[in-house]
Parts: sequence; structure tokens; C-alpha cells
Amino acid sequence: MECRNVIVVGGSAGAVEPLRVLVGNLPRELAAALCIVLHLGNRQSMLPELFRQLGPLPAGWAADGDRLQPGRIYVAPPDHHLLVTPGHVRLSRGPRENRTRPALDPLFRSAAEAYGPAVIGVILSGMLGDGTAGFSAIKRLGGTTVVQDPKDAQYPSMPLTALANVTVDHRLPADAMADLLTRLVESRTPMAAKPVP
Repeated sequence: MECRNVIVVGGSAGAVEPLRVLVGNLPRELAAALCIVLHLGNRQSMLPELFRQLGPLPAGWAADGDRLQPGRIYVAPPDHHLLVTPGHVRLSRGPRENRTRPALDPLFRSAAEAYGPAVIGVILSGMLGDGTAGFSAIKRLGGTTVVQDPKDAQYPSMPLTALANVTVDHRLPADAMADLLTRLVESRTPMAAKPVP
């Protein structure tokens, strides 16, 4: 099935718990691909296994060239940026951004360029400001922006930086995100992705 909606989610310190809540509450029939970046650096992690145990969606480490499929979770592997192109994901060992690889900004920027208004970007708990520049690209190209309420975040700096620099569409606690994302995806039937000039 062609993927017509992409949800890109990123977080850093304190983001594992809101990710657990979000993934655990998503429906099996989610009509969007879900791409996740967590600041892992080059550390090993069991995130895909954790996500598979928590919810109904299949989850795995993204592999270069994987086809984007709705109802599937793609996790950025350690020490690789996760990028979105029309219909596929790509991996890159390009320069660190915001002192980390994987970083949120490359994922958000690439998804905005590939899917425009069919992108929903989500920033969770974390320190400093990774994701804000990518959020700006999502907003500029017609996508939807969502942040974890800073009061709900263990480390509120990333949500606060996004709120201070981008007109954010939705601000809410982690336990309300799955319902919102599901409603957002169900409420629109965007055209098939076309590269944005």
C-alpha cells in the first residue's frame, strides 16, 4: 500500500517513557508510517523490541532503502541519521547535527521536503534544541507540528525551544498524543507524496 502520511517523532533525555506511552496506544490500522529518532549516539539499544512488545505495530531498525509502509515503525539505528524520501527511508552517516547522530533535524527536514502537508512532526522530552529547525521546515511546507507539553516532559528544553521559535499546532501530554495523531491521520487524505522543489 502506498504511504500517504508520515509521522516523524524525536526525543532525547526523558523521551523513552513518552515514546512507550505513544507507541502503546497507537491503533493497529494506523494509516501512516511512523519514523522515530532518539538521541542514541553510537550506543546499542533495544528500542524496536520494546516497541513491538508495547503495541500492535511492527517495529524495527530502519534499513537504507526500506519502503515506507503505513502502520509500521522505523527506528533510527545508532550512529545513523534517518531520512525520508518519497516512498522510502534512507540512512546517512553525515555530520552530527546538534552534536548528535542520529538527530531530529535531518529526519524532520527530509520528511517535510518529501511529503509536505502529509507530515506530522512530534517533539518529545529532551535537552537543548534539536528538532526546532526541522519543525520550522515542516510548518513552512504545510505539515502539522506537535510538542509534548513542557510541564509533562522530564526535560522540557526541546519542547520549549520549539514553542519559542515555531508556531506549534498542538501542545499536549504524552498520554493524549496517540489519539491526536490518529485523528489527524484519519481527518485527511493528502495527495500522493511529490518532491517539494
